[in-house]
Amino acid sequence: MLQSKSLSIEAYSALVATKAKAASQELAWLPTHQKNGWLKASAEAILKNAEPLIRANELDIEQSASFGLTPAEVDRLRLTPARIAGIAEGMRQVADLPDPIGEELESRVLPSGLQLSKIRVPLGVVFFIYESRPNVTADAAAICIKSGNAVILRGGKEAAHSSRAIVKLLQETAVDFDIPVDAVQLIETADRAVIDSLLKMSKQIDVVIPRGGASLIHRVTEQARMPVLKHFDGNCHVYVDQHADLEMAAAIVENAKCQRMGVCNACESILVHEKAASPFFEVLIPKLAPYHIELRGDEGVRGLVPSAKEATEEDWSQEYLGPILSAKLVGSVEEAIAHIEHYGSHHTDAIVTADEKTASTFLQRVDSAAVLWNASTRFNDGGEFGLGAEIGISTDKFHARGPCGLKELTSYKYQVRGTGQVRT
Repeated sequence: MLQSKSLSIEAYSALVATKAKAASQELAWLPTHQKNGWLKASAEAILKNAEPLIRANELDIEQSASFGLTPAEVDRLRLTPARIAGIAEGMRQVADLPDPIGEELESRVLPSGLQLSKIRVPLGVVFFIYESRPNVTADAAAICIKSGNAVILRGGKEAAHSSRAIVKLLQETAVDFDIPVDAVQLIETADRAVIDSLLKMSKQIDVVIPRGGASLIHRVTEQARMPVLKHFDGNCHVYVDQHADLEMAAAIVENAKCQRMGVCNACESILVHEKAASPFFEVLIPKLAPYHIELRGDEGVRGLVPSAKEATEEDWSQEYLGPILSAKLVGSVEEAIAHIEHYGSHHTDAIVTADEKTASTFLQRVDSAAVLWNASTRFNDGGEFGLGAEIGISTDKFHARGPCGLKELTSYKYQVRGTGQVRT
């Protein structure tokens, strides 16, 4: 809610952005132990307040039907004791990571005698727009504070109660460690005009990170007056080669698609070499049956799997985030690569094969943030990559790509030390 009934959206946005800018300047060079202390204490506060967090989350769950959320989206929204423990563990993991701020990236003495050092620094203020996943609220705050950045959080209205409860704990803990309270701010109004307003404030906000559907990404990209780090769709593929171990391939597809369907690194489409197709589907279909997966295939797939529905042109580009999987037969790894290039989202794609040459071709030529060999697409994740919590998985190429952890939220500056040199 707005801090004052008389405060306009523009005035409220300016107030939030100005506070964040001031907090970022104080936060930028806070000692590592201070930031780590806040992270560890916040983790404990989240664990100790699990019951109030679940009660707040239940209010969001109760309202989920009115927002038209699918079962997979409700699952993304839900907090359980195990997920709350995971949030706390994620904050501890960030505390245990090296502090990137102040790291000397390179150093040399110039012919003039000047000593030149390249030093890692925070970006400043991060405006983060994200979907209805309460854990993301804590993850984003953790990595922004550890990397010396203030963050303005604009979560989905579906998780409003959960996010508010989490941010309240983080701000209360910040006071105990002299962390600026305004370093973590949650936009609580559901009015979408606040996004438009904040996207104009390039003097206060250094980067915006939208994490959601294509319409949100396009809107932010078109309106933002500051750099945008995009977390785009996850139309992820698994290609099953003719030389694949079929049991391994089926297990990988099952995990990639079914372990959690409503996430961006879940498999949405499989490409199967026509020489391996018949025996592969005999192994795969029983594994998918308990999950009630609807298979949508091309003519070749439908000839092998009578229950499969016809795939449309739109299916090849679709991020389902639910129990639907598209499937297509291909005649070569080159055909699989071409299909991924045309229809994929450059997020995460995997190959299953015992042939190293084929795997190398796939790894080199598929232009995605993460490309895997004989492993599930679900591994493209900050925690799984050893980065701790992440603020998103970028499908950009500049300046960060893949899971965005601490280092991806930094820039650098040059420090130059002289002894009175002047340029001639």
